[in-house]
Amino acid sequence: MSASAAPADARALGRRLALPAAGAQALTTLAIGAVLAAIALEANGGLQLGPLTRVEVGVDLGAGVLGAAAVVAGGHTRRLWGATTLACLAALTALTALSIIWAVEPSDAWIEANRTLCYLATFGAAIALVRLAPQRWPSVLGGIIVAAVVVCGYALLTKVFPASLNADEVYARLREPFGYWNAVGLMAALAGPPCLWLGARRTGHALLSALAYPVLGLLIACLLLAYSRGSVLALAIGCIAWFAVVPLRLRGVAVLGVSALGGGLVAGWAFSMDALSEDRVPLDARTTAGHELGVLLLAMALVLLAAGLAVGFLSARRPPSPGARRQAGVGALCAVALVPVAFVAVLAVSDRGLGGSVSKGWKDLTDPNAATPANAPDRLTAVGSVRARYWNEALKIFRDHKALGVGAGGYATVRPRYRHDTLQVRHAHGYGVQTLADLGLVGAAVSLALVAAWLTAAGRTLMLWGPGRRRRWTPERVGLATMAATVVVFGVHSLVDWTWFVPGTAVIALLCAGWVAGRGPADEPVRRRRGLATAPWRLALAAAAIAVACLAAWTSWQPLRSVDAGNDALALAEGGHVTAARAASDRADKLDPLSVDPLFERAAVEQQAGRPDAARAALESAVHRQPGNPATWLSLAQFEVDQGKRKRALAALGPALYLDPRSPSAQQTYLDASRLGS
Repeated sequence: MSASAAPADARALGRRLALPAAGAQALTTLAIGAVLAAIALEANGGLQLGPLTRVEVGVDLGAGVLGAAAVVAGGHTRRLWGATTLACLAALTALTALSIIWAVEPSDAWIEANRTLCYLATFGAAIALVRLAPQRWPSVLGGIIVAAVVVCGYALLTKVFPASLNADEVYARLREPFGYWNAVGLMAALAGPPCLWLGARRTGHALLSALAYPVLGLLIACLLLAYSRGSVLALAIGCIAWFAVVPLRLRGVAVLGVSALGGGLVAGWAFSMDALSEDRVPLDARTTAGHELGVLLLAMALVLLAAGLAVGFLSARRPPSPGARRQAGVGALCAVALVPVAFVAVLAVSDRGLGGSVSKGWKDLTDPNAATPANAPDRLTAVGSVRARYWNEALKIFRDHKALGVGAGGYATVRPRYRHDTLQVRHAHGYGVQTLADLGLVGAAVSLALVAAWLTAAGRTLMLWGPGRRRRWTPERVGLATMAATVVVFGVHSLVDWTWFVPGTAVIALLCAGWVAGRGPADEPVRRRRGLATAPWRLALAAAAIAVACLAAWTSWQPLRSVDAGNDALALAEGGHVTAARAASDRADKLDPLSVDPLFERAAVEQQAGRPDAARAALESAVHRQPGNPATWLSLAQFEVDQGKRKRALAALGPALYLDPRSPSAQQTYLDASRLGS
């Protein structure tokens, strides 16, 4: 064999070996994307107990299996990277669960403990995945893109085909499949850094890299059509973080600039169409305009794909010199730094001047009584928000319960005492203020420790300080920086909204956060294990991981079982099966002894059976179980009104009106009770 033939044979062998590896990488990407999309589509906005429970059970069990597999088959590193961050998240989970003891609404605290336990499982599963398949980091980023395309693609399709997918929608803002527009916007924003990585990377197939352009364009269009200002802010800060550390700025600017132009033009056209930008538009008008939007989105995708291919071809044929790259990188950073300068200049030449504009903007942002922008495209440039009201109420709750708060999930129950409106709000629309209200200073301290631990772990993994900071940026190091930027996007958005409670977005961020924290320094290899580790202590630890996962899944399932049993009790009572209905209500109470719903159901059963004294006893038990919940007092008062007991009704209405003085139901019940005879 000639000397020249040997390298050719080696290259051919390398290509044959690379094909199966590429296929496995693609399958892993699709699998991760399918799992993340399924979580988002099944859990919706995280407010419905049934879908939320199914997601929690699946995540808990999956994390247990991955943890067990990592113990017996995973690779190992010099240290157990990510352990400190995992411990801080475990402390937050434990505090959330312990808050059941002092919670004003202990059943909601149990649900929030289950949610946080699911997030802990996600973080632990990410660390396990690093040990099992450290080379699959591209699949994680690709999976996030796939999931975002599925979810945001569906959101856009509800606009394109409203008659088939969203005929009853009354709002112009995109809000499906979460039922909440800002969650849709965040889902699009989370895939922003992964799209920058996909389009800017120097490795990988050129066609796949070019796909980053149309994908990011569609995501930006989706984000803008959701009118989500918080998501725009989060994406901007996440991209700034990516450009600040990743040395692929010239390629990244091309991806972001071209894609933003395409997505922005489509969104701008949609904003100019009343059928797509105004609320309560007839279905036929929405359908016609939606079809036009679909054609425009398809055209945009094709144009951006061609632009991505052209940019890739030109950069491969005539790659810029290192000096040009450095100059372009400096220029990109300077352009980003000049954005706030330009913003200040615009304010300075406005009618109010710089001082007046800043003063009005600050007032709109912080005044609880400031006018809030309408659900129209111009809200993207508005400052005012109803959040100032929610935050103000959360801080009032915190000031009255500084140390431990009112218990996880308690904001919704306690807020009516402080509100000046009749809105029913379940979250404070901000992780910080929600934590202060629910878990007090202790919860805030644990959360800050968690953030500090993760930032330290991320800096160590990315080698942002120390001797490793000057080492070459390998593809994996770039990928890890992209995951970190994705976490930044979620973190920024969680400060201004309640998307921590939306599993579809939170799981993506926690997967990236766990991978980054658990990887360790990017230049330190994860040593693969030969065969299975069958030491007794490892097998015992693996069994313990599965046992804990099963216990967590069982714990998450109990509130849903209680709700199902309560529904059975009501159905049996309506059918005249009183004895069976009592047994079902008792079973519901045993499954969730923290909730008052089984007691309400027992009262309804006893009323159906003609036993008012037993019904009253059940409602009084509900009051004793949750005395800080206005719903328990109001239910008892309404019952007494129905029984014609004026004094008893007014006695129960006193606490009900104290806990919720603006409740229309309590006010009406008071009027009804006042009309009763003595």
